Amino acid sequence: MEIGKMMNEKRILVAVDESEESMHALSWCLTNLFPQNNKTILFLLYVKPPPPVYSSIDAAGFFFSGDVVEALEKYGKDLATSVMRRAETVCNNFNSNIKVEKKVGSGDAKEVICAAVKKLQVDMLVIGSHDYGFLKRTLLGSVSDYCSKNVKCPTVVVKQPKNEKNLDHQS
Repeated sequence: MEIGKMMNEKRILVAVDESEESMHALSWCLTNLFPQNNKTILFLLYVKPPPPVYSSIDAAGFFFSGDVVEALEKYGKDLATSVMRRAETVCNNFNSNIKVEKKVGSGDAKEVICAAVKKLQVDMLVIGSHDYGFLKRTLLGSVSDYCSKNVKCPTVVVKQPKNEKNLDHQS
């Protein structure tokens, strides 16, 4: 038995962010991977962008206010809180008996997710896909592609059906 894991306990990590795709992946996970009477821990992981490095003088030679730095840090914390509340609401709509642990990381999303998978000893990673085209994926990179190639557990990449995407953008 591995350290920190109970017998028959499954550990699933779902990466969440402010996108509809990540909430769809969470809903899919809850619908398809949580049979009744199963001991499962669901980890919700939100990754904040790394804090920018600020200089006291900006490019134009003006001093950079500490208030701006504080405002950006507050925005990051507020966004993390908002995403986690939304994810909790999704979980509560499915099954209130699921053990949920919330984690917030900071840094490059793909690296933080892979490190969390290893540290939390999860049995499966569930991640949403923005379903970018070739050019956008080439320029931006794909977090789901990177994670699926670099974690040591099964990875489920959940794509939101195109008809649901169109409905979300029309609202």
